[in-house]
Amino acid sequence: QVQLVESGGGLVQAGGSLRLSCAASGRTFSTTTMGWFRQAPGKEREFVGGHSWAGGPTYYADSVKGRFTMSRENAKKTVYLQMNSLKPEDTAVYYCAASSLRAPRVATGFDSWGQGTQVTVSS
Repeated sequence: QVQLVESGGGLVQAGGSLRLSCAASGRTFSTTTMGWFRQAPGKEREFVGGHSWAGGPTYYADSVKGRFTMSRENAKKTVYLQMNSLKPEDTAVYYCAASSLRAPRVATGFDSWGQGTQVTVSS
């Protein structure tokens, strides 16, 4: 099992930026892909982006492409989600997830989840 801990959420005005962090521990050798999802009240959990732990292309949902960027710091086993040009519709709880699969885009493709961090974008 992989343990994931997110941080960096908060309140920001529209047009602003936030950077989320996700620190991984445990059986990280079994992880192929790290992903970010979000869930707004009353809505289903939505894929945001995914990144191969071994390198390779990062892929994003159309709704965030060009505004959000994933990166990683191998030594710290940490992945980041840089969110720029934030919009009120980006308001959600953001979750970090780990998968043993290559490039999944759905929640069922991920095995381990963090506790989530709230991001609120005011208009």
